Amino acid sequence: MKIFKSFNVLNKEINFNENIGFIPTMGSLHEGHLSLIKVAKKKSKKVIVSIFINPSQFNDKRDYIKYPRNLNKDISILKKLKINYLFLPNKKEIYNKGIKKKLVILRKDKILCAKYRKGHFEGVLAVVNRFMTNINSKYLFLGEKDFQQVFLIKKYLQNKFKTKIISCKTIRNKNKLPLSSRNKLLSKILLKKTENISKLLFNFRNTVTKNFKNIKLLDFYRSKIENLCDKIEYFEIRNPTNLSKKFSKKNFKIFIAYKINKVRLIDNV
Repeated sequence: MKIFKSFNVLNKEINFNENIGFIPTMGSLHEGHLSLIKVAKKKSKKVIVSIFINPSQFNDKRDYIKYPRNLNKDISILKKLKINYLFLPNKKEIYNKGIKKKLVILRKDKILCAKYRKGHFEGVLAVVNRFMTNINSKYLFLGEKDFQQVFLIKKYLQNKFKTKIISCKTIRNKNKLPLSSRNKLLSKILLKKTENISKLLFNFRNTVTKNFKNIKLLDFYRSKIENLCDKIEYFEIRNPTNLSKKFSKKNFKIFIAYKINKVRLIDNV
């Protein structure tokens, strides 16, 4: 596995005329990331993984500081998976002089996480734009746990580049909890509560699927979830195609963001 720390060296060493797959991450790798790697290895001849904890997408500096980091373990995992290339840029490489740390998104897109994490997606789009400008891969692989993130990256960046963005299914543990680096910040007792929240989301979805009128039970399930966490930021049903509130029995998705012991978690089912 070759490790690069600058775009210049990366572009000198990698032949992008080959079928290259790219997976941007913030490290602290888990099975969700590994599932993206498996998909990438099937569709691509060679795979690049990046690890960069992007400061411009954190609206809370404390959240950035406490974000889980384990670079040595991550490198060991990627070597065992026989990843071809690892990109480890620093902040100066990503945001050198004149590079925007935020891109603008429309007011209508400031919903869900964009409403409660001001500037978050503006920062996400800026760093992904920087990657896609300098890494001319055939594919970019993203996980659907961050559904709104995938939606906005496709909306704002897909048409700017030849790279095809591929979204991959959320990976969950046996108790329905979506895998996340932030899960490592929770105790076993708190993880059990988050698993119960995920189970409630699936129960609610199954109930609505069987009888669409049961959508009125949103407040009932909200109260149940509130008993398991510190705070719900949002708990909404939206159309997954355009994230509007005009959804149907055959086209809806439930979105939630909540905090438990000061750790913010998201899910969608």
